[in-house]
Amino acid sequence: MRKTKGFTFRNVFPPSLKPSLTRPRPFNAYSFVPFSPFAMLDPTILILGGIVLGIAIIERILERWGVIDLVDQFEKVMRFILPVTFYGTLFYFFATFIF
Repeated sequence: MRKTKGFTFRNVFPPSLKPSLTRPRPFNAYSFVPFSPFAMLDPTILILGGIVLGIAIIERILERWGVIDLVDQFEKVMRFILPVTFYGTLFYFFATFIF
């Protein structure tokens, strides 16, 4: 029968070396989602928003002048145009926004 030899932990794994005194190199970190509030200053979005805002201001002015029939027509049109413009502009913003 052979004689087995036992190993201690210290014999198998040498003691850890002293940590080196060199400093780690700096590295550049980049964001995966570059978002800036200035991305909303897209001319297309500003033009569409300006048109909708202008129509709303014209509607208020006509209401003050007392032209209620014309204001009702504007309201019927804007009830359709506002949601379509909002969702269209939102879709355009995310379609052209580079992630």
